[in-house]
Amino acid sequence: MLLSIVIPVLNEAETLPLLLASLQTSLTDIPWEIIFVDDGSTDATSSIIERVALVDPRVSLIRFSRNFGHQVAVTAGLDFADGDAVVVMDADLQDPPELLPRLLELFHEGYDVVSPQRVSRDSESLFKRWTAKLFYCVVSRLTNQRLTPDVGDFRLFSRRAVLAIRSLREQHRYMRGLAAWLGLKEAVVPFIRQARAGGRTKYSLTKMLRFAWTAISSFSTLPLRISISAGCLLSLVGFIYLLHVVYLALWTTTLVPGWASVVALQCIFSGMILLALGAIGDYVARIFEESKNRPLYVVTETCNVRLPDKSQGLPKDLPRAIVLAQPVPGNIHAMHGSMGFRSKVENTASRHSMVGPGT
Repeated sequence: MLLSIVIPVLNEAETLPLLLASLQTSLTDIPWEIIFVDDGSTDATSSIIERVALVDPRVSLIRFSRNFGHQVAVTAGLDFADGDAVVVMDADLQDPPELLPRLLELFHEGYDVVSPQRVSRDSESLFKRWTAKLFYCVVSRLTNQRLTPDVGDFRLFSRRAVLAIRSLREQHRYMRGLAAWLGLKEAVVPFIRQARAGGRTKYSLTKMLRFAWTAISSFSTLPLRISISAGCLLSLVGFIYLLHVVYLALWTTTLVPGWASVVALQCIFSGMILLALGAIGDYVARIFEESKNRPLYVVTETCNVRLPDKSQGLPKDLPRAIVLAQPVPGNIHAMHGSMGFRSKVENTASRHSMVGPGT
């Protein structure tokens, strides 16, 4: 049995040495491969991974042409993973490698998805903990998905779960929702989430909000239905207010001419109209982007990765993906009985000499 570990990285040069040491300690007696997906790093991340890959063919690198996003990087890693079980984890050591043997135990018990659940987030700010709780609550209710609270992208997937996820090629990706949508047999493992081993989080408040909206809009049309309900409610309030104004004009002398009430109502209704149009526009934009059927990512460089090559019996094409790196024929080595690697050391060394921290 082979365990594949998919790790998206973006400017993680500071944490990589600690991560690699921790993984090697935790994966004793387990056949493994590690697939790093460089999502457009501008520091020495790729150089560090390539140096390790030169001496250990079990370490692989997939490098994007630019930043395509964390969820797309996870997708690329799953596309190239050869393992019977595949673990997706981050490089900041907040996803502890020490938990991997426990995940494999549950995998051998027959679970297709094993999801570590954070039982403590003391290392995070109060704002981050509160917004994370709100996020899971809102998304679970709006999308009607079986989302387990405090379960992120750190998961183990069986081979058939990976193949199922590979077939889902939508542009706007929310991997946690896709895993829940499949409805496969899942186990939950509680763990204590530690602070980052180094570097800074790549999820700013803006990215978190965009991620939350992607999660909602990718799995639910409820925002559109909410805008309809809100429009009906505001129309009712406006009609009631109109009756009140008619009453004041006909039967009382307290009606004061002015624009305050009119302006207030106009602002309410205009704001509601713009909000509804914005929600509709966003859904239409997503339909437009999906209709173009553009690739999810572009791979420019690889190291120790089996590339699509019909002559080697590998799939000729990856759906909705561009792979510009060229396969090296005649140099696939069998390891642990089930996995193959390509890439000559001299070719990798030549590429390494051209790849620097600023590329």
